[in-house]
Amino acid sequence: MKPSTILLVIAFLLPYSIHAQEQADLIITNGKVITLNKDQPSAEALAIAGHKIIAVGSNKQILKYSNSKAKVIDAKGETVIPGIYDSHLHVIRGGRFYNAELRWDGVKSLKRALTMLREQAARTPADQWVRVVGGWSEYQFAEKRLPTLAEINDATGTTPAFILHLYGQAFLNKAGILKLGITGDTPNPAGGLIQKDQYGQPTGLLVAEPNAFILYSTLAKLPELKQEEKINSTKQFISELNSLGVTSVMDAGGGFQNFPDDYGITDELSKKAELTVRLPYYLFAQKPGTELQDYIKWINMVEIAEHSGENHSDDHTLEYRVQGGGENLVASAGDFENFIKPRPELPALMETQLKAVISKLVQNRWPFRLHATYNESISRFLNVIEQVDRETPLNGLIWFFDHAETVSDENLDRIKLLGGGLAIQDRMAFQAEGFISRYGKKAALNTPPVRRMMEKGIRVGGGTDGTRVSSYNPWLGIYQFVTGKSVGGLEFAAKENQLDRITALKLYTQGSASLIRQEHDRGMLKKGYLADLAILSADYLNVDENDIKDIRSVLTILNGKVIYGSGEYKNLAPEVPKALPDWSPVNFYGGYQYQ
Repeated sequence: MKPSTILLVIAFLLPYSIHAQEQADLIITNGKVITLNKDQPSAEALAIAGHKIIAVGSNKQILKYSNSKAKVIDAKGETVIPGIYDSHLHVIRGGRFYNAELRWDGVKSLKRALTMLREQAARTPADQWVRVVGGWSEYQFAEKRLPTLAEINDATGTTPAFILHLYGQAFLNKAGILKLGITGDTPNPAGGLIQKDQYGQPTGLLVAEPNAFILYSTLAKLPELKQEEKINSTKQFISELNSLGVTSVMDAGGGFQNFPDDYGITDELSKKAELTVRLPYYLFAQKPGTELQDYIKWINMVEIAEHSGENHSDDHTLEYRVQGGGENLVASAGDFENFIKPRPELPALMETQLKAVISKLVQNRWPFRLHATYNESISRFLNVIEQVDRETPLNGLIWFFDHAETVSDENLDRIKLLGGGLAIQDRMAFQAEGFISRYGKKAALNTPPVRRMMEKGIRVGGGTDGTRVSSYNPWLGIYQFVTGKSVGGLEFAAKENQLDRITALKLYTQGSASLIRQEHDRGMLKKGYLADLAILSADYLNVDENDIKDIRSVLTILNGKVIYGSGEYKNLAPEVPKALPDWSPVNFYGGYQYQ
């Protein structure tokens, strides 16, 4: 056979041999696919083999990858996006308590919230509490106000109740005050206030001034669920995240979350391949004054391979690993964001303590993240990081600040020079009104200055900071950055600090991945990338901007497998067991509310 004839035969057979090698296991057709790939921004369909995407294109192109074993899912014209990556969520802690909590996230009226409270108090057993733990603002209610203590007591009666409102305050009913043994003689903790009436008796209001320790230490005294219930609770919470399109989470540690003791549930779920999110997590120092000792201990316990951004998509397992230290490195650096109270003044010893910890982390090539709300704090933190860098060069080590609501342009330049990133959240969606009441409308226009962060080429990722302050719903953050509005509908952000819908979505996908240099194989629907994606309940690019926050997933895929489905897709997903215990609010209301 002539050489030219051989070449023609090879050219003819090559496409067929490629398709023979790349037979799809799963195909999505008839979708409005937002790929976030600038070279192919949109598509109709995609094909998945194993845990990776093998092709993206038109229905005709993708159906060529079909075979007798491939599952074909019709998206019916709905929007398909890469899986959401929440760069700041307290999922490991939140999972342990989710089934015990009544969620007011998304509730439209105070009347409805109090009805839920009354109903749940009636079914809660005598040895337990009814608790609402963050995720709501009074401005989301039609009434635009907080519940009164009288209303809470009337709704809950003799069932102890604890209701946490942002970082600012918590409400205890009379039964809760009695249960905790709080009296007129109970002293105020440092940085906190137990409100008393004119007779010197506790009213039930606990106030962070501005330290939230009074709120979290009180919450820590409430009874926990049984071990079997905590395992179920963690599964329920992660399934709720999946229902919002979330496929990856960076866990930011948390107060009263001890390592390794409080990680046993997610450890077990990971070993059993029952985790349905990718979950790199950070270790959060717990006891003021002993943080350095904690990190020395953990460095000796945990081997961290430096994650330098290579493509790891050939590994079929889901990430579940210690990613580094934070978000709390030392208690003296805690600049709590109770925006209706004065900014906390950090103590003079902060720099010495923080430098010791960061130096140890850098010396051992441990990535780190640091809670940093106010520019005044960020300036001091950067002074420390710059000193460490001069002594032990960061040399590309992954690090970033969390929150950064009031960071200045000058400090953004310093962050970039040091190779840092920024994890930002939707805290202004819940606190814009309070922020403006103290600092004024002008100060809120660029809080946080997301546009400037991105223009400077800094790595920026989106998150929620759920569950004790903000909600865990990432669509609230996307809504905030697109509209510049709070959950109460107040437009606080300047037009030039608002994002278009594609850019906002990138923040919660590619942006989060970039914080720990994972953007090379996720956050985009592209050949060779991880098969993490969601079919949405609404047309994200065209739905009314005020309805963005109510978007959900109708089908979520992680690592090439369906992990969540609703409606006609429900039978494609694993069955979610009933919440334990039977009285769990999850069994009666679910999680995020839409009424």
